[in-house]
Amino acid sequence: MKHKKLRYITFVLVFAACLNATAQKKATNTVDVKIAAIIKKLTLEEKIAMVHANGLFSSAGVKRLGIPDLVSDDGPLGVREEVKPGWGSANLATDSATFFPNGSAMAATWNPDLLYRYGHDIGEEALIRGKQVLLSPAFNITRTPLNGRTYEYYSEDPFLNARLAVSAVKGIQSQHVAACVKHYAVNNQEVERGRVNVEIDERTLREIYLPAFKAAITEGNAWTIMSAYNKIRGEYCAENDYLLNKILKQEWGFKGLVMSDWGGTHSTVASANNGLDVEMGSGEKYDEYYFANKLLDSVKAGQVSIKVIDDKVRRILWVMYKTSLSNNKPAGKINTPGHSKTAYDIAVESIVLLKNKKNMLPLNMPAIKSIAVIGDNAIRNFHLGGFGAGVKARYEVTALAGLKNRLGNQVAINFAQGYSGDYDPEGGINVNTDTHPADQVMIDEAVAQAKKSDIALLFVGGNRDYESESRDRKDLSLPFGEQALVNAVTAANPKTIVVVIGGAPYDIGAIKKNNHTIVWSWYNGAENGNALADVLVGIVNPSGKLPFTFPESLDKSPAHSAGSMAYPGENLTVNYKEGILVGYRWYDTKKIEPLYPFGFGLSYTSYDYKAIHTNKQRYNPAETITVTVTIKNTGKYSGKEVVQLYVSKPVSAIERAQKELKAFKKVWIGAGKTTVVKLRVAIKDLAYFDVKSMKWAIEPGKYNIQAATSSKGIRQAITISVI
Repeated sequence: MKHKKLRYITFVLVFAACLNATAQKKATNTVDVKIAAIIKKLTLEEKIAMVHANGLFSSAGVKRLGIPDLVSDDGPLGVREEVKPGWGSANLATDSATFFPNGSAMAATWNPDLLYRYGHDIGEEALIRGKQVLLSPAFNITRTPLNGRTYEYYSEDPFLNARLAVSAVKGIQSQHVAACVKHYAVNNQEVERGRVNVEIDERTLREIYLPAFKAAITEGNAWTIMSAYNKIRGEYCAENDYLLNKILKQEWGFKGLVMSDWGGTHSTVASANNGLDVEMGSGEKYDEYYFANKLLDSVKAGQVSIKVIDDKVRRILWVMYKTSLSNNKPAGKINTPGHSKTAYDIAVESIVLLKNKKNMLPLNMPAIKSIAVIGDNAIRNFHLGGFGAGVKARYEVTALAGLKNRLGNQVAINFAQGYSGDYDPEGGINVNTDTHPADQVMIDEAVAQAKKSDIALLFVGGNRDYESESRDRKDLSLPFGEQALVNAVTAANPKTIVVVIGGAPYDIGAIKKNNHTIVWSWYNGAENGNALADVLVGIVNPSGKLPFTFPESLDKSPAHSAGSMAYPGENLTVNYKEGILVGYRWYDTKKIEPLYPFGFGLSYTSYDYKAIHTNKQRYNPAETITVTVTIKNTGKYSGKEVVQLYVSKPVSAIERAQKELKAFKKVWIGAGKTTVVKLRVAIKDLAYFDVKSMKWAIEPGKYNIQAATSSKGIRQAITISVI
């Protein structure tokens, strides 16, 4: 009887799946028929109008056929405020939005579920604001820590990027808003980003810089993608046949539209024939765009075929039927308590405890009567700043406000600014130069507050003006004379806890050496101050892990180890000489000790890793490794741990990194409790890209599976064989 019931249930499930697949196929066919019918009704001029901008964030529809404009807006920190021509604010009272943590903060959570919630919530806000395309997520690889957009991107690792990107894309598109993944591809520096040519070998391109884009398309089913500003192998990304046609549209089966970055188009015929679908830009003379009158003339001259134009229009309409013309669209929401909770949860899980030598954290509040809060970053907002997208936040809780929210009635909080974070990129105002040294008057005020307080919380790091799109940093040093401030305050009060805020690595070597307690936070969204305060007082156990390696010095990092040809380039060409050895792959393989390794982050408790097992010892290429690791929380605080799984092949016929991240999972473990963590790695994901066959290949032999707390923190290992 039991077996009959199981067979019946199985039959019902299979039948339901078949019905669902049939319904989806029928719906797809119906949409395709509708799109084909629309294209037949369009004039050539109407088609041309659809493939270029008609506003700062829109391209034209066709009113007579009920086709709306395609409207986009900036992410990823939140839905950008409305702007008028020239990029000035439209000064509306209705366009505030939730400020979400920056990209590297989200990556530091190592939590794909939170990335889905972020996507869902920002998608809701885009939808109610009338946007069909959200220019997010951005996840170019962190090749150099100096990149001005490192704060906006995710990580140095393609696997971590891919898992987070897929979740964000699915979340955004759950709200019938198209995710526009960017910037495709190999856009890893801001220096000469609009002209620089990247020379990169095929294996490096495929293994490091494309996997997250591929996953966003083939797993996340992203509906739009943005071409990057730079050139690859001598061709601009917006007119690169290999990237756009051969890989994206043919190999990956991308059905959506390719949108240029603003002003990132450089030709008419080459861009049209080589895969660009919509040209966007900032100039108001829209008829003069490459895809406007020039494209119309090119079609009439036979240089671009009607078939090519129709394919672009078909892709635009396909996206519209997913968004503005879709059925059963949600209503959209904005600035809700739920969205604030998502911002808080991301922020609180992103904070990284780097050092806690004297167990100063969590704060022992019964023993503390006064706290000195020092530093411009304690009072600075991060939703706006620098060049590029920000968000007009409905609110943002600063670090000082968050501490007052949690502690204001318990202790005296003594504030001193310590330094000015105002930054002029042209004049170099308030960075560490002979002409702009540390402000001694402000340091003296900070020292006075530190001396009269039981402990000092010292906030340093960057800000949104200092880390910015359109320019890279010149070095890794702390700006604004902050190191002098750290030295003085620490000397005045040995119980100084340093909180570094930034979206990219800085040189905090002296702080690591001389200070006993270091916390790393980020441009951490609307709930920044509340989340940070909850971690400092122990309401939340820190669980963030670094999404990139902190180098001891810039010359030891991969992109900076081979001279100016590797970064920032010579004669407008940059050569990726480090190849596949990006980030921790470089440090581990070259046996270079970093300041802090990829994946590193401490906790208020301790975790004991033991008893690693695999479901088999030998695998064929079609199988999946199931790894189980037993972990015990041996401390007195409950918390979350990120279990990282690295794979290495000690004996190989090809060049390999010492190890590569292949799986991870964030798990909650109660104090004193034990849990068994299960992770899976498909054998096909152990493949390398064989440039001779231009295919992925799996090398047989022995592989080491390593469970770790960071790329350096290997806790358990086991060997398996691939046959």
